[in-house]
Amino acid sequence: MSGFAYLVHDERVDAAPPDGALTQSCAFAWIHLDGRTDETTAWIQGRARLDPLVAGALVATESRPRTEFVNGGALVNLRGRSSEEMRASDPLASLRLWAEKGRVISVSRLPLVALPAVRAAIEAGRIRDPGDLIAALASAITADLDPEVGELGDRLDDCEEMIDGDKTVELRRTVAKARSQAIGYRRFVAPQRLALERLAETEADWLDEADRRHLREAADRAARMTEELESIRERAALIHEALTDLRAETIDSRSLIIAIVAMIFLPLTFITGLLGMNVQGIPYAEEPWAFWGVVALCLALALGVAAYFIREHWVSH
Repeated sequence: MSGFAYLVHDERVDAAPPDGALTQSCAFAWIHLDGRTDETTAWIQGRARLDPLVAGALVATESRPRTEFVNGGALVNLRGRSSEEMRASDPLASLRLWAEKGRVISVSRLPLVALPAVRAAIEAGRIRDPGDLIAALASAITADLDPEVGELGDRLDDCEEMIDGDKTVELRRTVAKARSQAIGYRRFVAPQRLALERLAETEADWLDEADRRHLREAADRAARMTEELESIRERAALIHEALTDLRAETIDSRSLIIAIVAMIFLPLTFITGLLGMNVQGIPYAEEPWAFWGVVALCLALALGVAAYFIREHWVSH
């Protein structure tokens, strides 16, 4: 019988048919489950009748992008953006898939942004077999992530233009955040490219040439994003170093100004301190012009020290 059926994040795992019954009446079935529930774990490890290696990988807490071939099927782990907030160290949510002829079982612990577009493609009749589904998922995930990577690059472009401004602290935070995101994305995008390339090379009968072409295109896009993320990471490091140097120069400049002011007032402080002692014998203490004489002497000394610093180019900048 032609046609297909699918379940998307059905909270009643028992609705998913046991023992491959769905694939007996349909050409293709996609069973997508929420990996956070105990019912999902029980169904995958029991009624789904999967290889223990496959079942364990589908419900594992931690995963990284990869492709493994088991008994004619493919175990595929992908990573994509989630609609829920993620940690900076783990910014992409996992999607674990078991694909075999006539059936795909997928598990995610968090909702992926790319899934609604794939579901719409199934409802429109554009996905007819496991190869179409995996190719569509890979394309949707990379298409969703690509603008995010581009936005990181644009953010660094803005930071480079503002590097000579007076918002150093804000720039350092922006650059640090962009660098952290780039590192987090690259951690999963780079192995995801390898996983897609390996999947595209398999000889599985449920993958046709069009599916392989789409997988290679998604892998190429992931490779380009990997290169862009590497560039973003290096640029962020350079901008951070430039901001650090700029901050050091600012501190040195201010320290030099403080030192110059201290040097100018040092002899003046000595003179005023000497003449301010409450002892007998201070010269010209009773003269009416003595105060203005001391002021003039202090001004002359200050101007002399300042002129020396200018001549030596200490304050040329």
